[in-house]
Amino acid sequence: MLNRTSFKTDESFLEKLALGATGARAVRDDLLRQGHDPIELERGSMDYKIWKTIKIKRVRVPDILCLRCATRIEARAKTKLEITASHSKADSARGWDQGLSDGDMLALALCSKSGPRPIDCVASGSVQYVSVKALRRAYADGKVVEEKPKGAGEGFELRVTWPSAVASADGNVVDVSSSRLQYRRASDGRTISLKLARGQIPLKPLVKVGDDVRANQVIASVVPVSASFACPAGAKADTFAKMLASSSVAERYAAAKALGHFKGDKTVAMLTKRVSDDKEHIYVRLEAAASLVVLGHEAGMDFIRSVLQGEYFEHRLEAVIILGEIRTEQARALLADVLLDAKQPPEIRAGAAWALGELGQAKSTDALVRAFTEIAEPIRVEAARALRKIIAGTKLHAAELLPDSHEEQRAGIAWALSRSGRVDVDELVAALKNDDTRRWVAYVLGTQDEKAFIGKVEQLRKADPEVYFAVTVLWRVMSSWVYKLEEYP
Repeated sequence: MLNRTSFKTDESFLEKLALGATGARAVRDDLLRQGHDPIELERGSMDYKIWKTIKIKRVRVPDILCLRCATRIEARAKTKLEITASHSKADSARGWDQGLSDGDMLALALCSKSGPRPIDCVASGSVQYVSVKALRRAYADGKVVEEKPKGAGEGFELRVTWPSAVASADGNVVDVSSSRLQYRRASDGRTISLKLARGQIPLKPLVKVGDDVRANQVIASVVPVSASFACPAGAKADTFAKMLASSSVAERYAAAKALGHFKGDKTVAMLTKRVSDDKEHIYVRLEAAASLVVLGHEAGMDFIRSVLQGEYFEHRLEAVIILGEIRTEQARALLADVLLDAKQPPEIRAGAAWALGELGQAKSTDALVRAFTEIAEPIRVEAARALRKIIAGTKLHAAELLPDSHEEQRAGIAWALSRSGRVDVDELVAALKNDDTRRWVAYVLGTQDEKAFIGKVEQLRKADPEVYFAVTVLWRVMSSWVYKLEEYP
């Protein structure tokens, strides 16, 4: 019997990851609109993949780096627009500003649920920015509110809030005094008043009379908040070379990742030196190696190969994930080798399957289909998901794989095809070669939208009436009101 408590915990965690990823993507898109050149700095910040068996303890860095101005941006997805952060006074590694520097920016992105699934989340409204330097100054001056979660004891994280006032609707500012701010709501002309204090902490107005305000805009706060920040550009290879020599592992990590975007012998020499330094943090070395691969130097791939055969599974998984970002045939082939290597742990092989899906190359099909015969379920699951991505993003004719594949493999192929959005009835009819294939063809069509396919299955009725009947039965069952009916004790 399933442990519902455990399932709920996983679902709740996935929901938080999806919320964070949605916010980070919204911040990236907003930075692009402003003229920045953002790249993902903290790996996984824009995705919600969960690695359950092997936990990766990455370098704590902001989510995004602008290659044009070298500014780092920490994205914070909020379901309610507040300037808040978790903080621990017992563990410095869990401090609210751990891994951040004064020159970094905090980006607030309002997000909300968009559907019933944990990953159904959408960014709503514009992004707002505040500097880490300003946050630190306000924190040092005591202009924050600290709250301990209910039931928490010593050592538990606190919730730190920088007090602010937020507009609840679009409007226009009509009055600003020392004690209050008023704006006229656009929808009905009603005047909305906001106090310029939170307890004993005064708020500074961020707007003036005559300014238009929008819903969820921070219009008063203990720190300056803006809808954008300038990108002065000017960042060059030398800029990141200086960061690579920093005493901060977070800065060296960012530099190693950024330098992959700057060609030149000097860049290659610096990255090669960093890769070969066995006293350097492993994730800085891996980022330097990845940058070397991107720049076309074999030393980077040699190091990644060595990590894949190393002692620590956490490092192997990180190397696999990095390969999934390098869109070269060499990276794809190495991932396929890892996937089919029985000496690798199942989680590493499952990670390789996932990474092949991220690369989205049709050449990976053979390795993924071969993985469907593996005993370890995580490998088969990730291989099926990866194949779905490849079918959806390429011109791969997946139905042609069904007749000549093994019975164990057809389940994975059929599932991937059914979820890909690229189901072709003619190709499925041509695949009706044996009884097992017929069953999976029925499954693929039976899991499609009846309204979209009812007019396309006439040739199936003529070619194989039994499969046609099975498809219509599936449609009947899946459209019934009892199909997704659940019962809880």
